[in-house]
Amino acid sequence: MIHFFRGKNNTYIAVHKQDKLQQKDIEKLSWLFSGARLLDDKKIDGYFVGPRKEMITPWSSNAVDITRNMDIQGIERIEEFKPSEGKDAAFDPMLQAFYEGLDQHIFTIDKEPEPIVEIHDIAAYNQEEGLALSPDEIGYLEDVARQIKRPSPTAKFTVLPRSTQNTAATKYSTVPS
Repeated sequence: MIHFFRGKNNTYIAVHKQDKLQQKDIEKLSWLFSGARLLDDKKIDGYFVGPRKEMITPWSSNAVDITRNMDIQGIERIEEFKPSEGKDAAFDPMLQAFYEGLDQHIFTIDKEPEPIVEIHDIAAYNQEEGLALSPDEIGYLEDVARQIKRPSPTAKFTVLPRSTQNTAATKYSTVPS
Protein backbone atom coordinates (compact mmCIF):
# COMPACT_ATOMS: atom_id res chain seq x y z
CA MET A 1 0.00 0.00 0.00
CA ILE A 2 1.31 3.44 -0.91
CA HIS A 3 0.60 6.25 1.56
CA PHE A 4 0.98 9.80 0.22
CA PHE A 5 2.17 12.77 2.27
CA ARG A 6 2.14 16.32 0.96
CA GLY A 7 5.08 18.44 2.02
CA LYS A 8 5.15 22.15 2.73
CA ASN A 9 7.15 22.77 -0.45
CA ASN A 10 4.38 21.16 -2.56
CA THR A 11 6.27 17.88 -3.00
CA TYR A 12 4.63 14.52 -2.48
CA ILE A 13 6.24 11.76 -0.47
CA ALA A 14 5.20 8.19 -1.20
CA VAL A 15 5.61 5.69 1.63
CA HIS A 16 5.37 2.00 0.69
CA LYS A 17 4.19 -0.21 3.55
CA GLN A 18 2.32 -3.50 3.25
CA ASP A 19 -0.40 -2.44 5.68
CA LYS A 20 -2.00 0.72 7.06
CA LEU A 21 0.01 3.23 9.01
CA GLN A 22 -0.75 3.48 12.71
CA GLN A 23 -1.59 6.95 14.07
CA LYS A 24 1.62 7.07 16.13
CA ASP A 25 3.62 6.26 12.98
CA ILE A 26 1.77 8.93 10.98
CA GLU A 27 2.76 11.50 13.60
CA LYS A 28 6.40 10.38 13.49
CA LEU A 29 6.49 10.46 9.69
CA SER A 30 4.88 13.90 9.60
CA TRP A 31 7.63 15.12 11.93
CA LEU A 32 10.31 13.38 9.85
CA PHE A 33 8.95 14.98 6.66
CA SER A 34 9.03 18.50 8.22
CA GLY A 35 5.31 18.76 8.86
CA ALA A 36 4.04 16.97 5.75
CA ARG A 37 0.48 15.77 6.15
CA LEU A 38 -0.92 12.37 5.26
CA LEU A 39 -3.44 12.46 2.43
CA ASP A 40 -6.48 10.18 2.33
CA ASP A 41 -6.08 9.91 -1.45
CA LYS A 42 -5.00 6.63 -3.02
CA LYS A 43 -4.31 8.49 -6.27
CA ILE A 44 -2.93 11.99 -6.92
CA ASP A 45 -3.80 13.66 -10.24
CA GLY A 46 -1.27 15.83 -12.03
CA TYR A 47 2.16 15.67 -13.60
CA PHE A 48 5.19 14.67 -11.55
CA VAL A 49 8.89 13.96 -11.81
CA GLY A 50 10.34 11.40 -9.45
CA PRO A 51 12.77 8.54 -9.22
CA ARG A 52 12.52 5.67 -11.66
CA LYS A 53 10.47 2.87 -10.15
CA GLU A 54 13.28 0.43 -10.94
CA MET A 55 15.82 2.28 -8.79
CA ILE A 56 15.62 2.79 -5.06
CA THR A 57 17.34 6.10 -4.39
CA PRO A 58 19.99 6.63 -1.70
CA TRP A 59 17.56 9.16 -0.17
CA SER A 60 14.98 6.39 0.16
CA SER A 61 17.46 3.96 1.72
CA ASN A 62 18.45 6.56 4.32
CA ALA A 63 14.83 7.52 5.01
CA VAL A 64 13.80 3.88 5.51
CA ASP A 65 16.76 3.36 7.89
CA ILE A 66 15.71 6.44 9.85
CA THR A 67 12.15 5.11 10.17
CA ARG A 68 13.52 1.84 11.59
CA ASN A 69 15.52 3.84 14.14
CA MET A 70 12.29 5.67 15.00
CA ASP A 71 10.63 2.26 15.67
CA ILE A 72 8.33 2.47 12.64
CA GLN A 73 8.12 -1.10 11.36
CA GLY A 74 7.42 -2.43 7.87
CA ILE A 75 8.28 0.51 5.61
CA GLU A 76 9.82 -0.79 2.39
CA ARG A 77 10.45 2.37 0.40
CA ILE A 78 10.03 6.15 0.61
CA GLU A 79 10.42 8.42 -2.42
CA GLU A 80 9.79 12.08 -3.20
CA PHE A 81 7.89 13.33 -6.25
CA LYS A 82 7.89 16.93 -7.49
CA PRO A 83 4.96 18.44 -9.38
CA SER A 84 5.55 19.46 -12.99
CA GLU A 85 3.74 22.02 -15.12
CA GLY A 86 3.15 19.54 -17.91
CA LYS A 87 4.37 16.67 -20.04
CA ASP A 88 7.44 18.56 -21.27
CA ALA A 89 9.17 18.59 -17.87
CA ALA A 90 12.96 18.48 -17.86
CA PHE A 91 14.50 15.60 -15.92
CA ASP A 92 17.42 13.16 -16.00
CA PRO A 93 16.03 10.00 -17.67
CA MET A 94 18.79 7.83 -16.21
CA LEU A 95 17.64 8.57 -12.68
CA GLN A 96 14.15 9.98 -12.96
CA ALA A 97 10.86 9.38 -14.72
CA PHE A 98 7.82 11.41 -15.66
CA TYR A 99 4.57 10.34 -14.00
CA GLU A 100 1.09 11.28 -15.14
CA GLY A 101 -0.54 10.90 -11.76
CA LEU A 102 0.64 9.02 -8.70
CA ASP A 103 -1.17 5.86 -7.68
CA GLN A 104 -0.80 2.57 -5.86
CA HIS A 105 1.36 1.16 -8.67
CA ILE A 106 4.17 3.75 -8.80
CA PHE A 107 6.69 1.20 -7.50
CA THR A 108 5.30 -1.81 -9.39
CA ILE A 109 7.57 -3.16 -12.08
CA ASP A 110 5.58 -5.12 -14.62
CA LYS A 111 8.27 -5.37 -17.25
CA GLU A 112 9.43 -8.74 -18.54
CA PRO A 113 13.18 -9.21 -18.98
CA GLU A 114 14.20 -8.18 -22.46
CA PRO A 115 16.06 -10.57 -24.75
CA ILE A 116 19.83 -10.35 -25.06
CA VAL A 117 20.86 -7.54 -27.38
CA GLU A 118 24.07 -7.72 -29.39
CA ILE A 119 25.78 -4.39 -29.87
CA HIS A 120 28.32 -4.09 -32.67
CA ASP A 121 29.17 -0.40 -32.21
CA ILE A 122 29.47 0.42 -28.52
CA ALA A 123 30.15 4.12 -29.17
CA ALA A 124 26.94 4.51 -31.21
CA TYR A 125 24.93 2.46 -28.71
CA ASN A 126 26.31 4.56 -25.87
CA GLN A 127 25.07 7.68 -27.64
CA GLU A 128 21.66 6.24 -28.59
CA GLU A 129 20.87 4.82 -25.15
CA GLY A 130 22.50 7.51 -23.01
CA LEU A 131 24.73 5.06 -21.16
CA ALA A 132 27.20 7.80 -20.20
CA LEU A 133 30.24 5.65 -20.94
CA SER A 134 33.39 7.75 -21.04
CA PRO A 135 35.71 7.66 -24.08
CA ASP A 136 38.18 5.70 -21.91
CA GLU A 137 35.53 3.08 -21.09
CA ILE A 138 34.55 2.76 -24.75
CA GLY A 139 38.23 2.44 -25.72
CA TYR A 140 38.73 -0.26 -23.09
CA LEU A 141 35.75 -2.27 -24.38
CA GLU A 142 36.96 -1.92 -27.97
CA ASP A 143 40.46 -3.09 -26.91
CA VAL A 144 38.99 -6.14 -25.16
CA ALA A 145 36.97 -6.92 -28.28
CA ARG A 146 40.13 -6.80 -30.41
CA GLN A 147 42.02 -9.01 -27.91
CA ILE A 148 39.34 -11.69 -28.13
CA LYS A 149 39.25 -11.25 -31.91
CA ARG A 150 35.85 -9.63 -32.17
CA PRO A 151 35.31 -6.85 -34.69
CA SER A 152 33.70 -4.72 -31.96
CA PRO A 153 32.37 -5.26 -28.46
CA THR A 154 29.25 -7.31 -28.07
CA ALA A 155 27.38 -6.19 -25.01
CA LYS A 156 25.10 -8.56 -23.25
CA PHE A 157 22.31 -6.77 -21.41
CA THR A 158 20.03 -8.71 -19.15
CA VAL A 159 17.42 -7.28 -16.82
CA LEU A 160 17.68 -9.14 -13.53
CA PRO A 161 14.74 -8.89 -11.11
CA ARG A 162 15.67 -8.54 -7.45
CA SER A 163 13.54 -10.92 -5.44
CA THR A 164 13.69 -8.94 -2.20
CA GLN A 165 12.96 -5.54 -3.74
CA ASN A 166 10.52 -4.39 -6.38
CA THR A 167 13.37 -3.23 -8.62
CA ALA A 168 15.52 -4.46 -11.47
CA ALA A 169 19.23 -4.22 -12.20
CA THR A 170 21.01 -4.19 -15.51
CA LYS A 171 24.05 -6.38 -16.11
CA TYR A 172 26.69 -5.48 -18.68
CA SER A 173 29.49 -7.69 -19.87
CA THR A 174 31.68 -8.11 -22.94
CA VAL A 175 31.49 -11.70 -24.11
CA PRO A 176 32.73 -13.63 -27.10
CA SER A 177 30.05 -15.26 -29.24
